[in-house]
Amino acid sequence: MSAAESARTLLFVPGTRPERFAKAVGAGADLVVIDLEDAVPAGEKEAAREAAAAWLAQGNRAAVRVNAADTAWHAADVAAVAQHAAAVVLPKAEAGDALALLGRAAPTIALLETSTGILDARAVAGTPGVVRLAIGTFDLAAELGVDPLDREALLASRSALVLASASAGLAAPVDGVRAAIDDEAGLRDETAAARRLGFAGKLCIHPRQVAPVREVLRPTEDEVAWARRILTVVDAADTGGVADTGGVAAIDGAMVDKPVVDRARRILDTLEPTPDTAPGPTPEQSPEQETR
Repeated sequence: MSAAESARTLLFVPGTRPERFAKAVGAGADLVVIDLEDAVPAGEKEAAREAAAAWLAQGNRAAVRVNAADTAWHAADVAAVAQHAAAVVLPKAEAGDALALLGRAAPTIALLETSTGILDARAVAGTPGVVRLAIGTFDLAAELGVDPLDREALLASRSALVLASASAGLAAPVDGVRAAIDDEAGLRDETAAARRLGFAGKLCIHPRQVAPVREVLRPTEDEVAWARRILTVVDAADTGGVADTGGVAAIDGAMVDKPVVDRARRILDTLEPTPDTAPGPTPEQSPEQETR
């Protein structure tokens, strides 16, 4: 599984600040995302694209958020990134020819942040080349006329991504950013709520957000112990150690069948995501909050 598929923490860094690319890597996120879209003024788009391409050409790994498909910069962004086999984050992703073309050019994280994108979620997830879905809560909330922090208002939208990802066989989706970089309690609470819905990753806009998000999204000790107990007993059942009738085993007085075993395996499979970078110290000078 690639880093784009397995990452729990995806950290944005502005494409206009190439001196911060290495600092972002040092923050220890599972995947650094060089941003060519929201963080970059129109007059600096080409310079940011060149900086991202140069970083990738040196053998560094990162995903790149390109400009939206309906912008004048999109085609050049995609061409610059695709030649280095980097994953692309597509903002305002919707089903259609543009997404299909991008999927053929590069592994794509589709960022759904419009009402049409949310309603297209199943088709987006089923587009060849799309490896994961993510939700852009701020742009979506602005279009819907709701508070981006109102979980109830965005519950249906978040759930649509979870269902579409599962239906298409994709990794669990990525939740949107939290703008407040000094509100660790709020970040943890928001991340935990997304995890309960079925999300397995979160977009980060500052290195200080990386460690709390990773901790919340990691399976708890109780979950890991439960999963190991299930698989240990089921493996013993396969060799006659536990009564097993019709594919159902009794463990600690509870019936355990294939869906329970599948959940246990999934928990253990997600203990360690495939990182794009090795964890390191948080840099003293960090990428600024730059995207929503």
